[in-house]
Amino acid sequence: RVHNRAATLIEDAGKKAVYLDARSGGGMAWLVDSDFSAGTIEIDLRGRNRGGQSFIGIAFRGIDDATYDAVYFRPFNFQNADLQRRARSVQYISTPEFDWPKLRADFPGKYEATVSPVPDPDGWFRARIVVEGRTISVFVNDSPTPSLVVTELTDRRGGTLGLWVGNGSVGAFVNLKITPGNEPTRAAAES
Repeated sequence: RVHNRAATLIEDAGKKAVYLDARSGGGMAWLVDSDFSAGTIEIDLRGRNRGGQSFIGIAFRGIDDATYDAVYFRPFNFQNADLQRRARSVQYISTPEFDWPKLRADFPGKYEATVSPVPDPDGWFRARIVVEGRTISVFVNDSPTPSLVVTELTDRRGGTLGLWVGNGSVGAFVNLKITPGNEPTRAAAES
C-alpha cells in the first residue's frame, strides 16, 4: 500500500528496484500484512546527492501513515565538508511524537550520526538495521561497527514495515531481507 508516492519498478545499475517518486511531505510503500517487532532488516538503497532533497530509509512498527519508527539516511550529508552536517547522515525517529526537529532540539547528536564507511552519495549502499529489545543499531555497507546505536523512544511492539522517503525525496530500494528476532518480555528488555 503506497502513501503519498507513486511506486514503480525500475532497472538501475543492473538492479531491478522499487522506485518512489518525489512529492511534498513524506511517503512510503507499506508491505501489506508485514508485522515486524524485532530482528534484522537488510536493504540496498539509493538516494541522491541533493541537499535537503534526499531522505531515504525504512519505516517499521507502523500503526498508520503517521505513527511508526524509522531509520533513514541523508545521502547529501555523507561526504559533506561541514562536519556538523556530516554528523547528520543517519537518523532514527519515532513519529508522531519524536520527529527529527524535536530530537535535534531536545537531544542534539543522540539520534543522528555520521555513516562509516562513507558511501557514494549518488550510489547504492547497503543498510542493516538490528532491533533487539529496546536497542536499534544501524550498520552500513557490511561494516562490523554500527554507525548509530539508539534506545527506542516508544513501547510499540509489532507493526507494518515500509520503504520510506522524506519530503521532496525520491528513493530506490532492492534486496530487502527481513530476519525475525526474538522479542524479549518488557521486564527483560528494561532490566
